[in-house]
Amino acid sequence: MKSPFHIMIIPTLGCPSKCHYCWSSDEKSPRMSIETVREIAAWLKDYRSDQVTITFHGGEPLLAGAEFYRQALPILSEELAHLAPTFALQSNLWLLTPEMAKIFAEYRIPIGSSIDGPEEINDSQRGKGYFKKTMRGYEIARANGLDVRFICTFTCHSVERKEEIFDFFLERGFPLKLHPALPSLRSDDPKEWALEPEVYGELLVYLLDKYLENLGRIEVMNINDICRGIFTRHGTVCTFADCMGNTLAIGPDGSIYPCYRFIGMPVYVMGNVSDRPTPDDLARSGAGRLMQAFKDYVDRECAGCAHIRYCRGGCPYNAIAPTGGEVRDVDPHCVAYKRIFDEITERLNEEMFGAGDEEMDGLCSPYGRREKPGIMAILQAMATRRD
Repeated sequence: MKSPFHIMIIPTLGCPSKCHYCWSSDEKSPRMSIETVREIAAWLKDYRSDQVTITFHGGEPLLAGAEFYRQALPILSEELAHLAPTFALQSNLWLLTPEMAKIFAEYRIPIGSSIDGPEEINDSQRGKGYFKKTMRGYEIARANGLDVRFICTFTCHSVERKEEIFDFFLERGFPLKLHPALPSLRSDDPKEWALEPEVYGELLVYLLDKYLENLGRIEVMNINDICRGIFTRHGTVCTFADCMGNTLAIGPDGSIYPCYRFIGMPVYVMGNVSDRPTPDDLARSGAGRLMQAFKDYVDRECAGCAHIRYCRGGCPYNAIAPTGGEVRDVDPHCVAYKRIFDEITERLNEEMFGAGDEEMDGLCSPYGRREKPGIMAILQAMATRRD
């Protein structure tokens, strides 16, 4: 699991792929210099004292090239040694070479990539040839001992083929992490690919059931995260946590943002690493005050919600960016979150407190009866899993 203190470095917003629903690629984006990496290290050195996770994100971070990482990783590792930095990478893998893979392997960098299911489904929404290029990079990564996990974006089109997509991940032995396609901020038809919140909620329930049917054969990471949050009463991923201040993103020119999703939007710049801003400096920025306003809104408007402690109103970007920077509501996916939170909570309560002897035949009992897996089985699997 990533540490609570998470820095995302965006070497460029450029990307060679042309996914139909993408909202973040910018072909004119500059590329980060090694001097900016040195500035990042110098800023972080005294910014906080707790352990840090640094994720290279984009756009496509591999556009920075092998030499960038050959220099950047030692700089960050050595200058921030007192913060015990760990690294991660989010990439479509098209540009991964054995040379790059060896550099990443030296630092044990896990890679997140993106595949939306079988080739035909994937390429229909990410572009022809995407699947083969990504899988070619995946083979290079695996040949060099790198761990790769895929994010699957569900659109309003692909959700109609959710069975095929789930079976693809199951048969390949890939853990499944899903994202809903968001309304585009750059399109004349922003909902052309977007997954409606109500549909997203039903998709999560479907995947919960499929996960339980195949427990031990696949990992559905979203369900794990939600179950963990409900059980511990604390969100453990950025969507469901107070990410403000704990997650920051740095653009190609050293500008600091609340999250990688805001990069390239000048109104959300909080400062620049070259100025060595303190946490208080960032909090006093316009974007910092906006993030605090969202937090205050959630505390006020969601106070009566049973899920507030491990939801926190969802993603601030989802709530704020479409309104032009005004805090008017929580994450529009609130409907989906409530749907799956309620479903898991009800099942967990029934398993723990509401089942009679006959109903308990499906659970793992102290008397050796083999039972149908439930929410407690997911929690037990997470507790015993060795990543």
